[in-house]
This record gives sequence, structure tokens and C-alpha cells, in this order.
Amino acid sequence: MRLVVDMASSKQVEAAKKNIKKAQSAARKKRSIAHMPAKTRSSLGKQGAAIAQRKRTGGSSPKTRDELYQEAKRKNLAGRSKMGRGELARALGHE
Repeated sequence: MRLVVDMASSKQVEAAKKNIKKAQSAARKKRSIAHMPAKTRSSLGKQGAAIAQRKRTGGSSPKTRDELYQEAKRKNLAGRSKMGRGELARALGHE
């Protein structure tokens, strides 16, 4: 009895190696919140706390950059994509 074993071609082996390298590279580049600088983690926490507070108190005024951006989009505010949260708020008259 003879056992037949199919082997991958050299082209397939190279493609597999390339895919593995790509996956490893992507995994190294991926940064979760735990790996961010302390200042960034702190500001994310503060923003989350502000949103939670607004939800608890029933406030409806837009506070996050995304909410302000959506409002600016509805009002067709020029340059909104390059603006930060504070700039959007000032341009919309929230602050």
C-alpha cells in the first residue's frame, strides 16, 4: 500500500509565509487602551464619565466630538472635519 502526500508548491509556501508575517506585523501594531499613554487613557476616562453623567442627569446637549460633528454636518459647517471638539463647540455656539 502506498501513501500519497501532497506537498505545497514553493509559491504556496511563500504566500503562507507572507501572510504570517502580515498577521504578526498587524498584531504588533495593534494598540489597545492599556498600551496608550497615561494622558490619553485619562482623557478617554474623563470623556466616558462625562457621557455617563449626562445620561444619568438626562442632559441632551451634544458634548462628544462625534455628536458635535454630526450637528456641524447637519448645519453644513465648513472645515468641520479638521476641527477638534472644542473648536466644533465654539463654532456651533455651545461654549
